[in-house]
Amino acid sequence: MNEDVLREVERFLYREARLLDERRYVEWLALLTDDIRYWMSARGNRYPRHSKAISILDPNRYVADDIPKEDELALLDETKETLNMRVERLDTGMAWAEDPPSRTRHLITNVEVELGPEPFEVAAFSNFIVYRTRAETEQDLYVGTRRDRLRRIDQEWKLAERRVILDQNVLLAKNVSIFF
Repeated sequence: MNEDVLREVERFLYREARLLDERRYVEWLALLTDDIRYWMSARGNRYPRHSKAISILDPNRYVADDIPKEDELALLDETKETLNMRVERLDTGMAWAEDPPSRTRHLITNVEVELGPEPFEVAAFSNFIVYRTRAETEQDLYVGTRRDRLRRIDQEWKLAERRVILDQNVLLAKNVSIFF
C-alpha cells in the first residue's frame, strides 16, 4: 500500500475523532457516504474448537473465533438516515441520555490500510479506546477494533462502512448514545 494513502487515511480517521470529540456531528455526517452501513457488536464468549474446558455434545456450539458474524445480533446497525435522525434528535433537547451531553475522547491507533474491492476504495483497520464521561460521576470506557471501508469521492475520503467490534462482552454503560 502506498504510504501517502496510509497517511491520508490516518488524517481522515484523526479528523473524524476530533469532530466527534468536539460534538460537531453535522460535519461528521458529511464524512459519510449516503449508503453507509454503521454496524457494532461485541465479541462472544464461546469456546474455541480446541478447548478442553468442557465437553459439549453439540459441535456447533464451538466456534472458530469470537468475532460476531453479520447475521448475528448487533448493538447498532444503522444507515445514513438513522445516523442523521440521531444527530437531529440531539438538538431537540429531548435526548435525555445526552442531557447534559457526554464528553468523549477517541484514541485511534494501529491503523492499517489495504486495497479495497474497487480501485477507489480502501479497507482501513484500527483499534480504539473511547472514554466517555457525563454529568458528575458517569464514566465509560469502550475498547475495540474498527474495520472501515473508505471510498474516494471528489478527491476526498468518505466512510462507506464501519464495523465496530467491542472487546467488552457486557456493557456497563447506561446507554450507547455516542458514536464510535
